[in-house]
Amino acid sequence: APVMSVPRGAWVEQVMGLPVSIHLRGVTLPPWRPAFLGEVFAQLHRIDALFSTYRPDSQISRLAAGELTVAECDPLIGEVLELCEHAHAVTGGAFDPLLPAPGGGYVLDPSGLVKGWAVERAAHRIGECFEGDYYINAGGDIALASRSGIAWRIGVEDPRPGGGLIGVLPLTGGGVATSGTARRGAHIIDPRTGRPSGALLSVTVNGPSLTWADVLATAAFVRGSDSLDWLGGLDSHAALLVHPDGTTAMTSAMAALIQPAVPVHQREDIR
Repeated sequence: APVMSVPRGAWVEQVMGLPVSIHLRGVTLPPWRPAFLGEVFAQLHRIDALFSTYRPDSQISRLAAGELTVAECDPLIGEVLELCEHAHAVTGGAFDPLLPAPGGGYVLDPSGLVKGWAVERAAHRIGECFEGDYYINAGGDIALASRSGIAWRIGVEDPRPGGGLIGVLPLTGGGVATSGTARRGAHIIDPRTGRPSGALLSVTVNGPSLTWADVLATAAFVRGSDSLDWLGGLDSHAALLVHPDGTTAMTSAMAALIQPAVPVHQREDIR
């Protein structure tokens, strides 16, 4: 069946301070919101309640304050901290859940991993409940699957004001993450210096796992322009860097994947 005749729907909720949207496509889709989406959004809200560094009563805040031990926390806390340790090793320290605190010392903040991991978990749950195609987008971190073989077309934004799209990634699985200053300003801290990273405008990484695409994009943004060779050496990943002057650099895997962005008046199905 052509894409346009297949039932599709989109639902959005605010979670983790962002609009999180879930998009479903497939002949099994009912005309109302499927019940399992309530469970998926509830799971995301629960993770936000556990991991929010903005809530003093969250388990991650209480752990950082010394009020709880890891053993006393929800098992998901320990799972994330283990992933963070692995990410720290894989990125040579460019990703670190311990960030320099303004008054000296360090503050525990695994947020750079939690969002991608939470969205990937949610996507896995959608896949267990729904036979069709789906993607979930949380502020530009996207996990997706297409059982029909019809690719989702994911736009890569130019991070400069009014920049439009750099290109489109036709994808049938995995994840895409972008780290940069466009949406939230200079919020990505180099854990090695304690200062915001500013050598790049954005880094977009595509790979089989959104958790790792997110970690790699964050680490590459921190590493700056020398991260292209590092990213190019990673199997199964494609990456695109945008420099402050708007020029782009991409790995050979990304060059083979990315397609030109079609002007709005010509496009049929870009989501």
